[in-house]
Amino acid sequence: MAAGKSKIGRLVARSLGVPFRDTDKLVTAVHGPISDIFAERGEGAFRVLERQAVSDALQGDAVVALGGGAVLDAATQADLAGHTVVLLTVDRDSVARRLSGGRPLLDGGDADEAVERWASIAEARMPIYESLATVTFNTSARPISHIADDIATWARQRGPGTERSTS
Repeated sequence: MAAGKSKIGRLVARSLGVPFRDTDKLVTAVHGPISDIFAERGEGAFRVLERQAVSDALQGDAVVALGGGAVLDAATQADLAGHTVVLLTVDRDSVARRLSGGRPLLDGGDADEAVERWASIAEARMPIYESLATVTFNTSARPISHIADDIATWARQRGPGTERSTS
């Protein structure tokens, strides 16, 4: 959450000349705001909708931005095993500046409490993120456009059999 997946993904897709798909946007386009889904139907119902959106988005050549919790699903983890996965990380100070409303898992309380909830969620999910990642880019300090350029350059240079790496 708040690492810049949507903004960076859109720029990378444009640079590579492929479609961009944001699974959160796919869910909201059909089912309405995620915060409403959480409030009215619960997180479990949202995760079912998210799983279908991920499955659909991974079909064909595209840059796909997944919601931060999408990888909690074992089927999504299996699907991602056959794809290049870019992990975007962000530090606590940067997250504090980026967090805004519309994040059901962080809503309620003040900004400090939201950052603490983010940190707890990020820490719990990080082993899964790292196990799936082909490469990692930190988005904390550099302009989003530079990070997107670095990812696109990395993707163009990446050859078959390239080992997992971090930047």
